[in-house]
This record gives sequence, C-alpha cells and structure tokens, in this order.
Amino acid sequence: MKDVDVHETAIVDAGCHIGAGTRIWHFSHIMSGCFIGDACNIGQNVVISPGVSLGNRVKVQNNVSVYTGVVCEDDVFLGPSCVFTNVTNPRSFVSRKHEFKQTLVKRGATIGANATIVCGHTVGEFALIGAGAVVTKDVLPYALVVGNPSRQVGWVSEWGCKLEFDASNRAVCPESGQTYRLDNGRVYRLS
Repeated sequence: MKDVDVHETAIVDAGCHIGAGTRIWHFSHIMSGCFIGDACNIGQNVVISPGVSLGNRVKVQNNVSVYTGVVCEDDVFLGPSCVFTNVTNPRSFVSRKHEFKQTLVKRGATIGANATIVCGHTVGEFALIGAGAVVTKDVLPYALVVGNPSRQVGWVSEWGCKLEFDASNRAVCPESGQTYRLDNGRVYRLS
C-alpha cells in the first residue's frame, strides 16, 4: 500500500488492493478482496465489503457501508450515510449470499446523503440521486431523481447543474458551458 494514508484507527484487511494517493479516515474497515482505485477518499466510519470495486477518485463520505456486489466506476460521489443493499429479501436466519445482486454506479454519478440504492440496478453516468431518495429501478445517464420511490424530475450536466432544454432539445450547462442534447428520452453531451 504505497502512498496510501490510513488513519491509525482504521482497519485494512490483507488481500485488498488500495491505489496510490487514497486516504482512509477514522474507524473505517476495508475488507479483504475489495479493490479501491487511485486518489480515493474513504470517510470516517465506512465499511467496504469483500468484492466491492471502487474506481479512481471515488469519494465515500462518512457512515457509508458499501456491500458486496457494488461496483462504482471512476469519479463517483457517495454522500453521507447513503445505503446500498445486496439482496432483495433478507432474513437473519436464511443465508442468501449466493443471491447477491450487483449494483453498478457509473462514472461521475452522485448518490446524495441518506439515499438508498436497492440492489440489482444501474445508476447511469453523471446521474444525480437526491438526498433521501430510494432508488428501486435503473437511473438514466444525466438523470436527476428524487423521492421515495425515486422518480426522475429533470436532467443535470456533468457539473451537476440542472439542464433546461430549448425548443431544439439543446441545453448549455451554466457552469461549464458544455452543450447537451435530449434525444428519445436520453441526454448526450455534445461538447
């Protein structure tokens, strides 16, 4: 674990990969068999379970448990106390480890504070999941979703700004100047 900063109260099990420049904060537990990319930030009181994969520059805020079956691509943001599941019908007296379902969080997506992501779904590139939302189905790239159960209420740019589409189905991010197109219910970046 070269060039990795691990707080003295954190536990890092043998057999995991942690990339250069990653920081792991107080009371976190990184379990054997997980993969954490370069330049990640793992907040306080975080658990990363076996088999989890985090890409480069992933930020995991405080009090998040990332369970087996979760894959986060590069530049994902996991807000404070957000929740992942890995089985749809858990029972304490029934072992269902063979039934774990994968959850894929695509590049640049943000999961808001206290949001819940039910297993077996994909959160698209640069999607923004609002605080407290409960995601029970796939989320499109660039989609803005809120509520319980979550529903799409708009679109966001790669910078997280709400996009307003004109009559020609084009929008410009007010912060980055990037241009986007809405076509057949999907958003694409043009510039």
